[in-house]
Amino acid sequence: MSTITKEMQEGISPDQAIEMLKEGNQRFLNKNQISRDLNSQVKETSGGQNPYAVVLSCIDSRVPVELAFDQGIGDVFSARVAGNIVNEDVLGSIEYACGVAGSKAILVLGHTKCGAVTAACQGVELGNITALLSKVKPAIADVENRFGSIEVEEVTKANVHQSIKEIRAKSALLNDLEAEGKIKIVGAIYHVENGNVTFL
Repeated sequence: MSTITKEMQEGISPDQAIEMLKEGNQRFLNKNQISRDLNSQVKETSGGQNPYAVVLSCIDSRVPVELAFDQGIGDVFSARVAGNIVNEDVLGSIEYACGVAGSKAILVLGHTKCGAVTAACQGVELGNITALLSKVKPAIADVENRFGSIEVEEVTKANVHQSIKEIRAKSALLNDLEAEGKIKIVGAIYHVENGNVTFL
């Protein structure tokens, strides 16, 4: 498969970008990954990049974004932070991806058995981890209100929705791009048990 050019990127709609991620995960699950010459892609992208999507995911080593979506070099931006939370630096990175580099979709990707979400649910406090985990608290409160108890996997889903909400609320640039139909912001859960991605 050829590396994405600017012309190819411009011809991809937000809906198509999301569909490309879904198709890539299906190829991954079916062990039918596209054959790529990664060394050639390194050379082809040395002068520039045109990723069609940006994925905000957790740092968890079991969630290999490019592999799970069967993507090559130069296909997607990958922003990773424990608990796939949103802060100023993450927002700036996503704004660059969409506002400058032309990406058409933002995927906030949570995952099952998330250590950061579990730690937040358990009230863990340790160094800088404390401030990071505090960003999961709105999702915990939401789940407690709806279910009457703290269910970790439900908090994981709520946390994805919370991150999407914060992207829209804290970035006028991204909110406007979405309102204009130039990008789409969606959420999903990666299942570490089998590699399947469920879109929310």
